[in-house]
Amino acid sequence: MVCRAYTVAFEGIEARTVEVQCAVAAGVPAFAVVGLPDKAVSEARDRVRAALTSMSIALPSKRITINLSPADLPKEGSHFDLP
Repeated sequence: MVCRAYTVAFEGIEARTVEVQCAVAAGVPAFAVVGLPDKAVSEARDRVRAALTSMSIALPSKRITINLSPADLPKEGSHFDLP
């Protein structure tokens, strides 16, 4: 299953569109964020997991991959948590 959401990344004073793709696949349970994330974006998986746990929602026992596209644009900040 692949789902898409959109957000922006700031490059100077310009806002560029970022497509956030989520793929859930069979395999060893994992949660990975790819697409040139900085440390704050990489830590989003812990914040998302904590938020879902506080609402009593369990993550599926599957491989979850979050892709931030385009991959050549650096992603900074915690505003990528919501999408």
